[in-house]
Amino acid sequence: MKKHELLIKSREAMLAAVQIYNNPQITFKSEIFISMAIISWTYLMHTYYANKGIDYRYYSMRGKRKCYDKTKYGAYKHWELERCLCNDNNPLDKNTTDNLKFLIGIRHEIEHQMTNKIDKAISAKLQACSINYNYYIKKLFGSEYGVDNQLGLAIQFSPITPEQKGVMLNNEQVKDNVQSFICEFEDNLTEEEAGSPKYAYRLLFTPLSAKRKGQADQVIEFVKAGTEEGEKINKTYTLIKETEKKKYRGKEIVSIMKEKGYDWFNINMMTDFWKYDLKSRDMYGVALEKQWYWYENWIPVVEEFCKKKAPHIDPKSIKKGYYPQEIVAKMVQLGYDQFSMRDFMIFWRDILKIKKENTIYGYKMNNNRFVWNEKFLEKVKEYCSNNKEKFEALYED
Repeated sequence: MKKHELLIKSREAMLAAVQIYNNPQITFKSEIFISMAIISWTYLMHTYYANKGIDYRYYSMRGKRKCYDKTKYGAYKHWELERCLCNDNNPLDKNTTDNLKFLIGIRHEIEHQMTNKIDKAISAKLQACSINYNYYIKKLFGSEYGVDNQLGLAIQFSPITPEQKGVMLNNEQVKDNVQSFICEFEDNLTEEEAGSPKYAYRLLFTPLSAKRKGQADQVIEFVKAGTEEGEKINKTYTLIKETEKKKYRGKEIVSIMKEKGYDWFNINMMTDFWKYDLKSRDMYGVALEKQWYWYENWIPVVEEFCKKKAPHIDPKSIKKGYYPQEIVAKMVQLGYDQFSMRDFMIFWRDILKIKKENTIYGYKMNNNRFVWNEKFLEKVKEYCSNNKEKFEALYED
């Protein structure tokens, strides 16, 4: 449970980081993104180490005994992200690790200081951070945890015009300490490492033309129309379009599963699955006007559940039909307002004289409740239709 909670916290921190960065009213973008992203990655690494049985608490050895470091009020002190990255069991590749160490270093430089917008100077690193996170959370814990199902990972870039494309080292908006850190950090990287999309993700409309590593560090670069580079670009267009995610109602998910051959699957099973097995459905859908809608990422999760459940299903535990109150409700919906449970009982017991122990109209489930089938429902409709005047008279009375 604790591991799952850590992963959910990690995921929500990254979603919050991207959403805050995308908010046009927020001017403190990069600093907030970096702080939230570091929290997100820290929880992700803690979850990974916990799954592997690796102790990520600080301690010192007193003889052969571990003495754990604790806070003033007795809580264990856990590794911060930088310590997690330095561990030999770090599952991240070097370029992703470099990206995170870069952001940690930037955070140290801007901590408790007022910075004049650094968004354009490090936006490529932030973009890479969010894409790397989505890649590793799916790789380490399963595709159902991917954040790309919740929102696009494209970070909202600061407004950029051709006049604003001055190279980073001449950008007076970046404080000297931040500028010095970036230069020193990237001087220790190889050309291949500095150009890796896992270190800095760039969308380029022209090949990088900067003379030094890190100078072409905005996510988007511009070329002039009419140049040879511009003509090459015009031959191919890439459209990035934000779309509304497809949503499904519960009964549509059930229908999809039935089409896949899981005839026994129903709404009750799906509800029990997310309530008692997953404990939460937040990452798989959204509530709109008091109605819950499922995202597409819910379908493979449910299908996997059905695959595991199928060999153990007892046919008599599956509800294939209607309970008495459901049939009465259907008749009321069809306009037979005075049709009641008493009328229903008179029909099957006294008119049709059905013996529940041996009938083609239904069966008794394992929970001892009787379920009526479609064939019987048609019989009830026929009975109500033939006695329409009777029920109308009762309604008028």
